[in-house]
Amino acid sequence: MMLPNFKRHLIEKGGLSETQFQQVEPFLKTRMVAKGDFLLQQGDICNHSFFVEQGVLRFYALNKEGKENILQFATENWIVSDRGSVFFQEPSTYYIDAVEDTLTVMLDDDFMSEVAKVNPNFRAQNERLLQNHIRHLYKRISQLLGATAKERYLDFVNMYPDIMLRVPQWMIASYLGITPESLSRVRKALAKENFNSDLF
Repeated sequence: MMLPNFKRHLIEKGGLSETQFQQVEPFLKTRMVAKGDFLLQQGDICNHSFFVEQGVLRFYALNKEGKENILQFATENWIVSDRGSVFFQEPSTYYIDAVEDTLTVMLDDDFMSEVAKVNPNFRAQNERLLQNHIRHLYKRISQLLGATAKERYLDFVNMYPDIMLRVPQWMIASYLGITPESLSRVRKALAKENFNSDLF
């Protein structure tokens, strides 16, 4: 199976050469997830991180009332996982499902070990990616605690420029921590600002 996005990711972000990628290619595991199907459900132990080759995944929790709180979307070239469940081997409190039919590359410790065998620098590169992910999570927490709905929305557009037409508006509102009605008001206000600015 051709995986151009994942190959580019390992070469550009993981530091592998073309030859090294060919060496680890036999160890790749993929999974096609139909729209609405789950990769992870609450109570499961998460044993993989999931690289999105094509499609859209979402990572979310349910509160006591059954309302979804979306923590992350993952489109092409993104990786999503419950890292706490993977590392501590404890049941997850989260869900990962497909918003679109999605092709994923399933990453586990065995695969990471094989990559590290062919490229000893890979673990350091992967650690850098993990730390960058943690940095983004801290930023997201700060925004949810202190940013306005407009600021959250603009940051969302910047982070996920290709997703606006691929997921329902209520999911975007859930990610932003606002109601769909509030999201609609923010978008209308921004549209009006942009329209007015174009006049001058």
